[in-house]
Amino acid sequence: MLRKLYLSPLGRIISWVMRLAAFCCKPFMVYGFYNRKTRKFNKLTRISSLAKLSEKSKIDIGDNVWIGHYCLLDGIGGISIGEGVHIASHSCIYTHSSQNAIRLLGNKYIEVPAEKRPGYILKPVVIGKYTFIGTSCVILPGVTIGQGCIIGAGAVISRDIPDFSVVAGNPAQIVGDTKTIDEKLLAEYKCHDTYYLKK
Repeated sequence: MLRKLYLSPLGRIISWVMRLAAFCCKPFMVYGFYNRKTRKFNKLTRISSLAKLSEKSKIDIGDNVWIGHYCLLDGIGGISIGEGVHIASHSCIYTHSSQNAIRLLGNKYIEVPAEKRPGYILKPVVIGKYTFIGTSCVILPGVTIGQGCIIGAGAVISRDIPDFSVVAGNPAQIVGDTKTIDEKLLAEYKCHDTYYLKK
């Protein structure tokens, strides 16, 4: 039926309407975020119109944070994102997993409240201030990422990452530190007054 409709003279009109809708709904950055945990409006935070934040009441996002297109923040277990964090497009933060509970509960899984499911993983994720999360990263439940880190594109983070780490790969490995990078950049650009760790 739909195929006949698309191939009919109406198909061209339908195509134009769909293209217009796609044009009008292009991804854009939404400035400002009301943090339900702190009850503060963070006017410098920018979150993509296409980012998905579930359980917003359990997500604590600082000011001056940037969250790119197609990101997923699963807030059911709690997420804390520090000031100045940037999360590039297509990245996911997970705070729960049913990988074991589905087998243990079988067809009764949906009947049991999440917090009472045997084998159900429900752990918060914490990201320290001024950390950069590259595109297509996956952060798993219970992880804490320190401040001032760089997480390389496509990294899968399954364990805690200390402050000032440069991380890459799957599984993620520490490959450097940002203090070394910053020393060189500060010497070149002379921006000590704006540096996030200024004394």
